Amino acid sequence: MAKKEETISMIDTLAEFKELKNIDKDTMISVLEDSFRNVIAKMFGTDENYDVIINPEKGDFEIWRNRTVVADDELEDPNLQLTLTEARKIDADCEVGEEVTDEVHFADFGRRAILNLRQTLASKILELQKDSLYAKYKDKIGTIVAADVYQVWKKEILLLDDEGNELLLPKSEQIPSDFYRKGETVRAVVQKVDNYNNNPKIILSRTDKMFLQRLFELEVPEINDGLILIKAIARIPGERAKVAVESYDDRIDPVGACVGMKGSRIHGIVRELRNENIDVINYTSNASLFIQRALSPAKISSIRVNEEEHKAEVYLRPEEVSLAIGKGGLNIKLACMLTEYTIDVFRDVEGADEEDIYLDEFTDEIDSWVIDALKNIGCYTAKSVLALSREELIERADLEETTVDEVLAILSAEFEDESQE
Repeated sequence: MAKKEETISMIDTLAEFKELKNIDKDTMISVLEDSFRNVIAKMFGTDENYDVIINPEKGDFEIWRNRTVVADDELEDPNLQLTLTEARKIDADCEVGEEVTDEVHFADFGRRAILNLRQTLASKILELQKDSLYAKYKDKIGTIVAADVYQVWKKEILLLDDEGNELLLPKSEQIPSDFYRKGETVRAVVQKVDNYNNNPKIILSRTDKMFLQRLFELEVPEINDGLILIKAIARIPGERAKVAVESYDDRIDPVGACVGMKGSRIHGIVRELRNENIDVINYTSNASLFIQRALSPAKISSIRVNEEEHKAEVYLRPEEVSLAIGKGGLNIKLACMLTEYTIDVFRDVEGADEEDIYLDEFTDEIDSWVIDALKNIGCYTAKSVLALSREELIERADLEETTVDEVLAILSAEFEDESQE
C-alpha cells in the first residue's frame, strides 16, 4: 500500500509543477501517460496491450492490461497471454481465445520501475519547461523586460525574471557606464532567443536601438497611440542619440510631445540610458532638409545631395564646422547613421566653389595620414586648410609644426602657380 501511495504522489508532484510552470492540464495528462507507457514498454517490450487512464480531477490513475486467454499448457508470453485457470479467477465465464482485462498496480512492478518513471517524468518535464521558455521569450523579442541581477561575470550578467528563468545581458550589450550589483533590477530589451540543442538562451540588450524606441513608447503616450511615429534612430550608447519623429496629426508637435514640458518626458529616458544625450528632430522625406536637421545644432550654408549614391556635400561657415562634426566626431557620425547618407563637411570659403581643390588631389605630395588628420577637423579642400591659421592647424589637427609648414607651402604654391598662369 505504501508503494502505491508513493506512486500516486507523483501526480501531486506534477500538479505542483503545473502551478509553478504554467503547464496546461491536457499537456500534463499526455506527459504522464507517455511516461507510464515508456516505462512499461522498457519492461515488457511493448505497451500496446495496456490502457492508461488518468483522472486529473481526482488526481489518480489506473493501468489496465489486456491479455488473450490460452490453454494452461500453451502459455508463451505472460505479458500478452493468460492461462485459462488464471483467467477464470478474474472472469469465471471466460473461455480460451477471449480477451481478459485486469488492473495492474504500478507499484507492484518494483522500485526500479518507480525510479525509472520518475526519471522519465523529470526528463519530459524539463523538455516542456524549455519549450515553454523558448516560446514565451520568442514572442517577447523587441519588448522591454525587467529582471534581477543574480550573478555578475566579466563578460556578461546573469539575470532572473519573476519566474526564476535565466536571462543573459552580455557586456557588449551594456551601456559603457552600466554598473550593477546582485539583487538590483535591470531593464533591457529582449534582443534574440537562441535554442541550440533545445537549450534556450535569452539575450538582452541595453544598447540596441529598439531599447531606445520602446522607452519612447513607454514615456510618450502619443507614440504608443500611433499619433507620432519614430521614423529613424541613430545611437552611440551612453554618449549620444538622434531620433527622427513624424506626426500624423497636424495639431501635434512631434518634437515637443517627445521632449515634454520642461523636458519631463525625455529626462526619464536619459536617466535610464545613463545620461545619454538625445536629440529629437522632425522627420522629412526631403533628403536635403533631413540632412540639415540631422546636423543640428550646426547651421548649413549650402548642400549638394547625390540621391543615387546616397552622398551629400555640406558647406558651412568656419565657426559652424566644429558644431557639425561634434565632440569626437559624434554629431556627423550620428547624422550619417540617421539619414543613411555619407556626409562630407566643407568650409564655405568665399570664391572656393570652382577654384578650390580637394585634398585627395595632393596624395603624391602629402602623406595620406596627414590628409586624414585634416579631414577629421572638417578640412576637405585646399582653401579650407589655408583659411585656418598655422597655430590652429597645429593645435586642432595635432600635427607637428614642420608638417603643417610643408602642407601650407604645397597648397599655397598650387594657387600661386594657377594665378601666374
